[in-house]
Amino acid sequence: MTDTVREGSPARLPGNVQRLHVAHAGGDVYLVDVRGHRFRVDQPADAGGTDTAPTPTELFAASLATCVAFYAGRYLHRHGLSREGLAVRAEFAMATDRPARVAAVRLVIVPPPQLPEGRRAGLLAVASHCTVHNTLQQPPEIAIALAS
Repeated sequence: MTDTVREGSPARLPGNVQRLHVAHAGGDVYLVDVRGHRFRVDQPADAGGTDTAPTPTELFAASLATCVAFYAGRYLHRHGLSREGLAVRAEFAMATDRPARVAAVRLVIVPPPQLPEGRRAGLLAVASHCTVHNTLQQPPEIAIALAS
């Protein structure tokens, strides 16, 4: 659920709050700072941007895909298996109606070639419960406020 609230409103955030900052860098380019890391987002040229970086929606899909890859990799490591060759392919489609949103995401985990058959189901089960996927399955409350 998304709420629009005034800045002084209760945060409704549990403990362990993490922060990032997004600032305009010109045109449709924005800089994201998180834990000392900085990256850009932009829009494709056909959407008015300069196509110098991924779009926020592409980062959304990438966030899910990398979370799945991370969990899969940790599963492999925990079982003494190589992560060499591990990959995740992601595809997403936008909804054709309003509001603008991602309508579907398809992820395919490419396991390392030497993954034993008996570990495939476990790998899929663990990767399917990554934090980003869990968050999409049980959406957080979202409050959008305007600074005063």
